[in-house]
Amino acid sequence: MSRKFQCKAIPSTWLENNGRRLDCGPYMSGAVEAKELLKKHRTEPLRDLTAGHNGGIFNGPRFPRTYVDDITNGVPFLGSTDILDADLSYVSLLSKKQVGGNPALVLDEGWTLITCSGTIGRMAYARSDMKGMAGSQHFMRVVPEVEEIHPGYLYAYLSSRFGVPIVMSGTYGAIIQHIEPHHIADLPVPRLGEVEHKAHDLIRQAAIAHVESIELRKKAGALVNEICGFPKKLAPAARMFAYSSANSSSVLRRLDATYHNPIAQKAEELAKAANGIALSAAGVFGFESNRMKQVFVEEGYGTPFITSGGIFSKTIMPERYLRNQLLGKDESWRINEYDTLIARSGQVGGIIGRGVWADTRLDGLAASPHILRLRPTSEEFPPGYVYAFLCLTDVGYQLLARTAAGSSIPFLPLDAVLEIKIPTTPSLQQRQQIDALVKRAGELRKQSQELEMEAVALVERTIEEGDR
Repeated sequence: MSRKFQCKAIPSTWLENNGRRLDCGPYMSGAVEAKELLKKHRTEPLRDLTAGHNGGIFNGPRFPRTYVDDITNGVPFLGSTDILDADLSYVSLLSKKQVGGNPALVLDEGWTLITCSGTIGRMAYARSDMKGMAGSQHFMRVVPEVEEIHPGYLYAYLSSRFGVPIVMSGTYGAIIQHIEPHHIADLPVPRLGEVEHKAHDLIRQAAIAHVESIELRKKAGALVNEICGFPKKLAPAARMFAYSSANSSSVLRRLDATYHNPIAQKAEELAKAANGIALSAAGVFGFESNRMKQVFVEEGYGTPFITSGGIFSKTIMPERYLRNQLLGKDESWRINEYDTLIARSGQVGGIIGRGVWADTRLDGLAASPHILRLRPTSEEFPPGYVYAFLCLTDVGYQLLARTAAGSSIPFLPLDAVLEIKIPTTPSLQQRQQIDALVKRAGELRKQSQELEMEAVALVERTIEEGDR
């Protein structure tokens, strides 16, 4: 639902049919209109199509959490924003003992996950790589009864422009909004015959493509580590309490202790041992958008704009458009396909220093000033290889994280990033092999989004057409 100020006259029967609710949410979201269109189809209540814990619609339990650093002692723990991310490699780890004592925490493949506090109604399909992970109480699990309904179809319907408004119509709360499982138990689910199977198959293909993309990226990072002799993990965190020494020449430019911490020094030594040269010497250019007054306009009157948080989303779908006159003619603001995008601001240990490969979905978008764009120009250092080293190895991440400057809100200075040394040990053929893996992973990620959108569009079109 748009956040614009709106006025709308509704018949009194709508009030009667919605329990005499006087808040505007159910009536402005489009939920009532959606229910009217659904009358053209045979429907079943959601609770009759789910099974499992608490009837198959439930939140995770509330409990004091114990986090760990080592994957051998922990289970990846997803919050309400994590379920929407493309890469789940960096989520927090919850103690295995806690997860073992709370089986309702554990996710399974094929579930529909719905955010239920804060920003309501954002959804994700639980892929095979999410199976066995734990989840917070801030998103609901909808567990389909597979003998009654295809999991992919149920997700496609719930995430459509018919399902989302009805889900959101049960929202309550003034400051922090919420929705509870019983609010969607009676949600009408249309039975669409063969369309259900087609939608399910598209969602399943989308999930498979996304998981394959993740595996290819892991393979690319593992190849860099193997060829250069890098460990898979240098440290459980970007910064640790430790002490070290540094020679006087190395502190002439950076005197902050975190720049010279033992982990950062070890990463630098490993890059040098792999015959590393500065990114700038390897023909990598860096771009950062000017800090300017941001004036947003309607779609069609501006350039799609994306933030440093938005680039990590599984679905790239700009919600705002920056006024074209503000952008200038040099296009320093523009994201190009095959750029490496680095989050330059935030807290160390969060998204700062994390990177994203720019596939065709991001080509031409305007980047927030909080995104650094690294653009290789030399054939000897293909873009996929540059991305794999910086973003798919812990050595690359530690070298990026160490450059963070500032106390309240750290940021990555572009000149310091371009001084990071990239290994030349891999042969040109090996670099091209890594580049091909990364590019294929980007294609699969785009394909995954397209398949999911196709499934949702198929469901919406069928509902609209009714008996025609």
